[in-house]
Amino acid sequence: MAKATKKQALGRGLSALLKDPENDIKSAEDKNADKVVGNIVELDIESIEVNPFQPRTNFNEESLRELASSIRELGVIQPITVRKLAFNKYQLVSGERRFRASKLIGLEAIPAYIRIANDQESLEMALVENIQRQDLDPIEIALSYQRLIDEINLTQAQMSERVGKKRSTIANYLRLLKLDPIIQTGMRDGFISMGHGRAMVNIESQIDQLEVYEKIITNKLSVRATEQLVKNLNSETPTSTESDSNETPKYIKKGVKEFSEYFGHKIDVKLAKNGSGKITIPFHSEEDFNRIKKLVKRAK
Repeated sequence: MAKATKKQALGRGLSALLKDPENDIKSAEDKNADKVVGNIVELDIESIEVNPFQPRTNFNEESLRELASSIRELGVIQPITVRKLAFNKYQLVSGERRFRASKLIGLEAIPAYIRIANDQESLEMALVENIQRQDLDPIEIALSYQRLIDEINLTQAQMSERVGKKRSTIANYLRLLKLDPIIQTGMRDGFISMGHGRAMVNIESQIDQLEVYEKIITNKLSVRATEQLVKNLNSETPTSTESDSNETPKYIKKGVKEFSEYFGHKIDVKLAKNGSGKITIPFHSEEDFNRIKKLVKRAK
């Protein structure tokens, strides 16, 4: 307990030091910088601004209220991190949820680590810190990786070292940005998983992506069923004919395409010489069979 009291007293002392214009710190080489940088300091909340480089855009209101309730009871257990902008003016690097929750309950001060960083360093710290979080959605993570590439000029190999993730993992996230924006929004809102998204990335046409996305939502397809659906759509049309004619009639070609899109599988059509034929609808599991059965009933 005595140790905690001493640390808090030190924090208040540093806060007073920072409010003295004559001891203003602008760089790591300034007088008293070693006393402040890396230590916990109590800062006025009003002296802190949010980070314009913040990669996270969604802050769940209910989750914030729960965090605010916890802070009201126990205080801010983990300090936020800020960088110094000017005299008594700071900018968040990480900890925006704690910052927002603290403001929500009317706290006047918040414990913080002070860093000396330029815009690029601040952006990189914010992006890397956010990538490490467990509650980010896949698109937020993908956008963070992309910003590290575009604005920090990091290669995938360098990102792998900075965030401790395999290059293949980073590449899989980045590929999600090839999805239609509607599908990206669906992933952010939890309608589909990253597994669904990874399967649809293999569809080049965004129109076809949206058609598959609609089938996933409508039929509540699993990731495995979605992978099979995409595989079937990307494969060559298996339409065959028992006719001596080398050219499949147009009505068959058109019908096969419509059937395939409706059932989510490539449909096999066998055509005899007399014009009769047989349509085969494949299925890959009990779940898939029941899905097709519902589609047949719906078409009646």
